[in-house]
Amino acid sequence: MVTLTLPDGAQRSFDGAATGMQLATDISAGLAKVSLAVKVDGQIQDLDQPIEADAAVELITRGKGNPEALEIVRHDCAHVLAEAVQALYPGTQVSIGPAIENGFYYDFFRTDGGTFNEGDFPAIEAKMHEIIAAGAPFERREVSRDEAIALFTAQNEPFKVELVQDLPENEVITLYSQGEWTDLCRGPHAPTTGSVGKYFKLMSVAGAYWRGDVNRPQMQRIYGIAFED
Repeated sequence: MVTLTLPDGAQRSFDGAATGMQLATDISAGLAKVSLAVKVDGQIQDLDQPIEADAAVELITRGKGNPEALEIVRHDCAHVLAEAVQALYPGTQVSIGPAIENGFYYDFFRTDGGTFNEGDFPAIEAKMHEIIAAGAPFERREVSRDEAIALFTAQNEPFKVELVQDLPENEVITLYSQGEWTDLCRGPHAPTTGSVGKYFKLMSVAGAYWRGDVNRPQMQRIYGIAFED
């Protein structure tokens, strides 16, 4: 039996391992609908990851001005941006795309020699809305270093290959897929792309050298903002 203790001291017990989504659903369907992730003994994880031992837990929900919820929405939005760009501009390579204080960004390398500009934003945003409306699950899986390298080599993603190769030997390597699109990522993510919502906007494009090194390729960084409502 696993006992999960909520911030108010209330407890819920389950026969065997439970997930954050099971906990939220056990409390109420409404809570499950707005939950994005779960904090387990202070560490945020996906709602579908098993909790295998007694723990102090807190559901991270949208709509309450929670900065942790906003960070997840923005991180999800970065992944949706990258999928949209690669769908519209085949051959574009991806690198990193974090949430930041005022929004998110993703760095791209155009193998066709083209450049992004703000005139491209309406089409990219439209594709992002399409991906969000599809509501594909964010699916996490752990892989070996060799598996990750083989995957990104096959996809002609040299920046991702380099990131994998530079990870510490004891690092747990995780991939997140949303439909057919897959990224190297530690997570966490919300349950689906639909959790991003519609309150985002692409703002600007800037140059950024790969890993901050002027001797490396120059990436194109697309910045955006995103909010819960």
